[in-house]
Amino acid sequence: MHNIVVLISGNGSNLQAIIDGCNNGIIKNGQVTAVISNKADAYGLKRAQLAKIDSLYIAATDYENRQDYDQALIEKIDAYQPDVIILAGFMRILSAKFVSHYQGRMLNIHPSLLPKYSGLNTHQRAMDAGDKEHGTSVHFVTEELDGGPVILQAKVPIFATDSVDEVIERVQQQEHNIYPLVTQWLLSQRLSMQNGHAVLDGNKLPPQGYAAQ
Repeated sequence: MHNIVVLISGNGSNLQAIIDGCNNGIIKNGQVTAVISNKADAYGLKRAQLAKIDSLYIAATDYENRQDYDQALIEKIDAYQPDVIILAGFMRILSAKFVSHYQGRMLNIHPSLLPKYSGLNTHQRAMDAGDKEHGTSVHFVTEELDGGPVILQAKVPIFATDSVDEVIERVQQQEHNIYPLVTQWLLSQRLSMQNGHAVLDGNKLPPQGYAAQ
């Protein structure tokens, strides 16, 4: 059985998608062994408790700097012997040491069609730009914020009458579909990161990932 550790800061809807994926067979031979949050009130911790998964809150204020915090985080994570680290709305910039420690084993999901709109407020930025298309990207984590090689994207339309909340809901539905799928690819060793590129079934993926083929 492969071990998955999920890092969160908030609601944890993508965490729930990963938990459900383990239960319904999309993620085969995988189990979420721990959920770790930097926010005590993150609802994702409740999701973990309901699923009888270890839930941990690690406060940044308990540490002098980011390096010390990340070292403590590494120690907590490694106690669960993880095969994959999943970032599911973990709102901290990770140190180079942390990223290097889990190189090729850590995934993130970002609510835009990368490289468009890295950072925050992606939905509003897409709407403000007049984009007709928006979406989400699963990528490997590297030292560059939201800059690791893209593995898979899902696209959704933006309609003229849409509110931001409607766009968010549309994007999140796709996030919940593709994140468990990519997690399974990584656990089954179909997916790897080689020389800064995402490689699936021995084929180097294009810059926008598998969906661009």
